[in-house]
Amino acid sequence: MRNTDHIILEDRAVPLLLPWPLPGDPGGFIEVAKADDWRALVGSLGIDPRIPDIVRAKFHRAHTLYLVGWLDLGLVKAAELAALIALELAVMDRYGGKVSKSKRSFAALLKYMVDSDGLTDAQIPMIVRCGGKAIGQLTGDTRPTLAERRNKLAHGDPFDGLPTGGLLELVRDLINFAYRDYIAAAASLEVQS
Repeated sequence: MRNTDHIILEDRAVPLLLPWPLPGDPGGFIEVAKADDWRALVGSLGIDPRIPDIVRAKFHRAHTLYLVGWLDLGLVKAAELAALIALELAVMDRYGGKVSKSKRSFAALLKYMVDSDGLTDAQIPMIVRCGGKAIGQLTGDTRPTLAERRNKLAHGDPFDGLPTGGLLELVRDLINFAYRDYIAAAASLEVQS
């Protein structure tokens, strides 16, 4: 995450309570009362720094909105939209050339991650850590899908409803998966230098 130290957050009188997957409890809730704890939680959810700048910049926007969600929880919904936009850019970059133009959509590219690139729940760190399943949100077997969530946030009122537990973490894991070969190639170049 880029430096956000200039964003001043103060401890809350009433703790922030929001849905968030916990180890062994994918439908859990977290309670955060200290601004530094919130900053640390959000800061721990960055994508790999070797991912292309354009994707990292879009993901950083989501990160920053999550951070200031401390001040106004409604901003977390805007952060979710920003995170899904970053994911859409990432899957378009990684898989767009592999799906015919007439069938290329965010939903199709997410499904491609599972059907053709072999993504399983066992490869999603958040799912491994907390349990549950995420693949259905990519394939269409679970509603709402990530593509449906993005559409609702983009075309409806993005500030309606509670935050979607763990969405930033899931998006982070999916972007890192999509770029795993890119990251490995960059790592091998770093070792050679």
